[in-house]
Amino acid sequence: MRVCICSTKVPFTYGGAEILDETLESELARRGFEVERINLPFTWSSRRELLKSGLLWRLLDLKTASGDEIDLVIATRFPSYLIRHPNKVVWLYHQFRQAYDLHGTRYGFLGPGEEDQTVVDTIHAMDKRGLGEARALFAIARNVAQRLQTHNGLEARTLYPPPKLGGQLRCEGYGDYLFFAGRLDEMKRVEAMVKAFQHTRSGVKGKIAGTGPLQASLASLIADSGLGDRVELLGWIEDKELLDHYARCLAVYHAPYDEDYGFVTLEAFGALKPVVTAADSGGVLEFVRDGVNGVVCGAAEPRQMARAFDELFENPSRTQAMGEKGKEAIAEISWDRVINELTATLPG
Repeated sequence: MRVCICSTKVPFTYGGAEILDETLESELARRGFEVERINLPFTWSSRRELLKSGLLWRLLDLKTASGDEIDLVIATRFPSYLIRHPNKVVWLYHQFRQAYDLHGTRYGFLGPGEEDQTVVDTIHAMDKRGLGEARALFAIARNVAQRLQTHNGLEARTLYPPPKLGGQLRCEGYGDYLFFAGRLDEMKRVEAMVKAFQHTRSGVKGKIAGTGPLQASLASLIADSGLGDRVELLGWIEDKELLDHYARCLAVYHAPYDEDYGFVTLEAFGALKPVVTAADSGGVLEFVRDGVNGVVCGAAEPRQMARAFDELFENPSRTQAMGEKGKEAIAEISWDRVINELTATLPG
């Protein structure tokens, strides 16, 4: 059977969505499917370019390739799910959130004016059409499915993806540092983690892996706050080093703003490490239970985070117990289930 994975690529960015695309491709291939990943560049440098991106997918014909039928199309994120195909299945990573829950917030770029509202309305209509015509509609988290129901009146079944490194995660003890891995941008709220160390009373430390637009400002914040001996920016690290940090850290910091899903949570639990998060962190809260397998702070506020960091550092046996509980929360997530669900519309 021939399967196309349809997704988008923001030039010069690489993160969880790109990793999930690659892993989905390899898992399908491992089960004998002939699979091809189709990426179109996605930019929103102007309102016109944003809408044009959707039109490009709508005009694309992937019913056949070289005269042979393409049996299944799996679309993942805006606007790839606008593609037409008689056997289109959507596994929704996220919609264009700038036109939904981020519209009108500090994280959005579309304003309240008439032109921007027209763009928002157009995207809503595009989504309702493109997603509504899918033969099966899944979302990678309840949080994503909930947004879809709220804004578009469409129902998606939740289908959690396992992390790419799931089988390689391990625990080698509980060190003296909180670990963060991810893109260094405003929505990940890494600044709150750094500022928390201005208020800790214990010897707890922090290590931050990743790159992004806030890298330079975080480096300045660490230096200006005199935290250079306690908080370390690691930059981009390879998988081996990432696994080592998960294995040896005390706990994992993951307190983004309304995250779609959050692979970091699953990676932490796979390494038996508790997660420090916030009450508005979205998909992370589908797994983290306060005081059971992590700490849920009322907000991503430095003083609250500092108290959580200190408590984890000063109570190692409780920290270990919470980390061990984390693995139970992700025990049922598997690639076998994901592939079976996504390919259920194929004949035979």
